[in-house]
Amino acid sequence: MIVVVGQFRLPPERMAEARDAMARVMLATRAEVGCVQYNYAEDLLDPGLIRVSEVWDSRAQLNAHLTTPHMAQWVQERSALGLSERAITVYEADAGTAL
Repeated sequence: MIVVVGQFRLPPERMAEARDAMARVMLATRAEVGCVQYNYAEDLLDPGLIRVSEVWDSRAQLNAHLTTPHMAQWVQERSALGLSERAITVYEADAGTAL
């Protein structure tokens, strides 16, 4: 299992526009084979800070995701929106246990 955790920043005044683009990439990604979870969430205490969390069945499926047309579109959109401070980390994990 692959877990992806991170964050990026968008200008707070562009968030309404960014939400539509983020929703499109989330929906397309969630339909991909191997995607267990794919989430973006705006930090309630820090406007414009977006938290990223993803879970994939395998690294190969994550790598395939990174080459999809919707990701290529998202890369262009987020750049145009003013994305900055992107920090994403990939971890290998077991299935985990509930708390």
